Amino acid sequence: MGQEILPPGGGDDGILPVDLKAALEERYLAYALSTIMHRALPDVRDGLKPVHRRIIHAMSEMGIRSNSSFKKCARIVGDVIGKFHPHGDQSVYDALVRLAQDFSQRYPIVDGQGNFGNIDGDSAAAYRYTEARMTEVASLLLEGIDQDAVDFRLTYNEEDNEPIVLPGAFPNLLANGSSGIAVGMATSIPSHNAHELCDAALHLIKHPDATVEKLVEFIPGPDFPTGGIIIDNRESIIEAYKTGRGGFRVRAKWQIEDLGRGGYQIIVTEIPFQVQKSRLIEKIAELLIARRLPLLEDIRDESAEDVRVVLVPKSRTVDPTILMESMFRLTELESRFPLNMNVLSMGRIPRVMALNEVLKEWLDHRREVLQRRSRFRLAAIEKRLEILGGFLIAYLNIDEVIRIIREEDEPKPIMMARWSLTDNQVEAILNMRLRSLRKLEEFEIRTEFDALTKEKAEIEALLASDDRQWATVAWEIGEVKKKFAKATELGRRRTQFADAPEADLEAIQQAMIEKEPVTVVVSEKGWIRALKGHIADKSTLTFKEGDALKVAFFAQTTDKVLIFTTGGKAYTLGADKLPGGRGHGEPLRIIVDMENDQDVLTAFVHDPSRKMLLVSTEGNGFIVSEAEMAANTRKGKQIMNVAMPDEAKLMLQVRGDHLAVVGENRKMLVFPITQIPEMSRGKGVRLQRFKDGGVSDVRFFSIAEGLIWADSAGRTFTKTKEELVEWLGDRAGAGRTVPKGFPRTGKFSG
Repeated sequence: MGQEILPPGGGDDGILPVDLKAALEERYLAYALSTIMHRALPDVRDGLKPVHRRIIHAMSEMGIRSNSSFKKCARIVGDVIGKFHPHGDQSVYDALVRLAQDFSQRYPIVDGQGNFGNIDGDSAAAYRYTEARMTEVASLLLEGIDQDAVDFRLTYNEEDNEPIVLPGAFPNLLANGSSGIAVGMATSIPSHNAHELCDAALHLIKHPDATVEKLVEFIPGPDFPTGGIIIDNRESIIEAYKTGRGGFRVRAKWQIEDLGRGGYQIIVTEIPFQVQKSRLIEKIAELLIARRLPLLEDIRDESAEDVRVVLVPKSRTVDPTILMESMFRLTELESRFPLNMNVLSMGRIPRVMALNEVLKEWLDHRREVLQRRSRFRLAAIEKRLEILGGFLIAYLNIDEVIRIIREEDEPKPIMMARWSLTDNQVEAILNMRLRSLRKLEEFEIRTEFDALTKEKAEIEALLASDDRQWATVAWEIGEVKKKFAKATELGRRRTQFADAPEADLEAIQQAMIEKEPVTVVVSEKGWIRALKGHIADKSTLTFKEGDALKVAFFAQTTDKVLIFTTGGKAYTLGADKLPGGRGHGEPLRIIVDMENDQDVLTAFVHDPSRKMLLVSTEGNGFIVSEAEMAANTRKGKQIMNVAMPDEAKLMLQVRGDHLAVVGENRKMLVFPITQIPEMSRGKGVRLQRFKDGGVSDVRFFSIAEGLIWADSAGRTFTKTKEELVEWLGDRAGAGRTVPKGFPRTGKFSG
């Protein structure tokens, strides 16, 4: 009796318990490996992913060569998904289209006929309308595939064979680049110039230990299909090629077109790689409407086959460099192409490789292909020599051969025994047609035999010598270099190199903001807003209940606003970024990281050329340059070190040559400002000594003009240098009681 089989729906149901974690790990690992090996990463040897390799191989099998007629893409896609690539037809067609686009591929692998899309991002026509054939690049990639140059494996349904890798006589990985996202890793390789790659490879054959620095002399950087200008310095390019990771900043190529009478317009003729022209123009138009490009009047697309984007400046006085720098900062006219040379080394191991390693693996592959092709040819020669030897014996004994064939039932063993012939030789003689007898002349046979013997000796010498093999590989690379030389239209370098022009950063910053007058209003409780225009009458301003005006001042949207708090911190905000004048604005504590126990001391338009005096409640102070106070982060910048109950109390611009300090004890001290140190941050030094209380007010003045103040009634008082003698002293003194007529408030302004 066999084992009892449980009926369906029986008690057990045949369900096996499996650990979920182990099952997920196993399945996810299988998926990850499949994505890495068979979908997203290119092979370092031929620079192709499986879908591209299968498209080229299918075209080869269909006989669609570079010199044959075009065939419908539907036929190619059908063959690819039917025989080699069990995925969606659209994914295969998209890959085929990309191989044909001269703005996507530096050296197109497919020659397309029909609508294959454009640089504006329009998609190709359906595959029933378009036609394709190979280009010369594809022919080079396949060169020698029928001569046992590479290994084949069974296809997914085991009905056909497909190559594991192509022979790759063209340096495709670096020449055409690649990009893809696998599981846990990605690849991004820009395209390069084939002429330069061949030069570097030839140098590497002669000097196998050549450094990346040396190779960069031959390959200065990428060469994108759409041109553009790379503005990275040589050091960063070398570092990227050394590590296999980095990036390249690519800018659009532009020129000034003179319109006469001092007028001009800017013409963009090349845009960065993988930037859709129509989307780029839409984005610039959106920025124009949002008034983010105040130097630009209009943008027009006048492109036909070539790219021609016209930028019209606001006026003829606009500096074109500053206009373009602002455009590069805000738009995709400058973009960064990442470098991540993550490839399948030896077709199996995903790893990030340096430039010299990538070229070495390609050269090693070319050498292996040469050896395999040579061995294949050697076997073919040996087989032919064997047959020619048989033909020679048959020629010398032609009458006897004919007699044996005519009279004997089994001529094969008799002939083999009579002349010591091999099975192959006899088979060739028996299969010979009668019409070939006239060709069977000893001279012709001996000529072919000698020529093949000589070729056999040459191949054997080649296989025995490393130097000869490398010389042959170098010759093959030299031939590729001739085909794609820089002198040819396809081979010329498209991407140029340049340093970014030295432009005034402040000017560029201002060029990106529409200049408009605003009135900045800060309330006692720390609410801020910017009203359009310069509002002279502050009494019209409204505030929340219990709140009032702290400070209001005029500014332009291009200005920076500096806010200083009682905690000694400075914050910088762009006037264009401030909340609008509708309502009461927003609390500063939302916009910047301001502590709850601190209040706004003052706010004003930032001027880096000025110097300010900071004074704390306890009477400490120092001079700081406004340039040192600028802080571009939400956290701000700690300028004056104070701890409660001490706070930053006063801030005023440095003028004149003396400082008058008044304490809450109504004592005044006057001393030269040279005694106050200038610092970028700190606690400061004692300005005036108090037994109790702290500082009330300070005022800068010129000793020659005298100290001036006004009382609450609006009367003006002036104390000359002679009259101030009893208050003149050194910093940190106690001072003397204020002069007669000094305001009761203890403030110089009454």
